[in-house]
Amino acid sequence: MSYSKIMIHLVWGVKNRQPLLTANIRPLLLEHIRSNAEKNDIFLDFINCHFDHFHGLISLKQDQTIQQAVKLIKGESSHWINQQKLLSCNFLCSRSFSQDR
Repeated sequence: MSYSKIMIHLVWGVKNRQPLLTANIRPLLLEHIRSNAEKNDIFLDFINCHFDHFHGLISLKQDQTIQQAVKLIKGESSHWINQQKLLSCNFLCSRSFSQDR
């Protein structure tokens, strides 16, 4: 039987690279992303963020797509930040991985 493992390095930014991810928000957000990835059966090897961007290292199962994983990590975490009212403004991530680079 053959075996393959594909690791994907995700990098995404806060819309317009706004420095919204303050030191008191980051631990809550990162813990939520880890928990959400586990709940959705996404192997999240590493996740971290700075004031205006995120880095994540994931491994996909055979039936998972990059698009599905990104939606469950990036999209859901943005929704969660807004639901929790962690910021005084609406939180948005950049629309693509390279838009703000």
